[in-house]
Amino acid sequence: SIFSCGHHRLSAEEVMQWSQSLEKLLASQSGQVAFREFLKSEFSEENIEFWLACEDYKKTKSDHLQDKAEKIYEEFVQIDAAKQINIDYHTRKATAKKAQDPTFTSFDEAQKTVYVLMERDSYPRFLKSEAYLNLLNKLQVNGVK
Repeated sequence: SIFSCGHHRLSAEEVMQWSQSLEKLLASQSGQVAFREFLKSEFSEENIEFWLACEDYKKTKSDHLQDKAEKIYEEFVQIDAAKQINIDYHTRKATAKKAQDPTFTSFDEAQKTVYVLMERDSYPRFLKSEAYLNLLNKLQVNGVK
């Protein structure tokens, strides 16, 4: 359950912090889980999955970049990808080009676009969602500080 991810007990304080910024929400493992569940309910979980894939990609060893870049491209970027992200034509084209000769920054532009999209669109809705408010309420009622 989201209340105890691993050894980590979720506190009302931490959940309240999620409302400060999308960055704070995504910095929390539990926050990622909660936001992903919410995006699933809106049929847009490809955004956070792509964002997380990009975060992971930046930590990849150089000799695995090509493989990972291809995977990310095929899964999220190419037209008709299974989890196609909502980026404009220009960004998609530029990203396709960069993915062919990958560096650690190949997906930065697309990742930023998706981040801004989540920040403007899904994130404010998440903060007003029943899922978020119920979670916060439960933790406050239980007095989990």
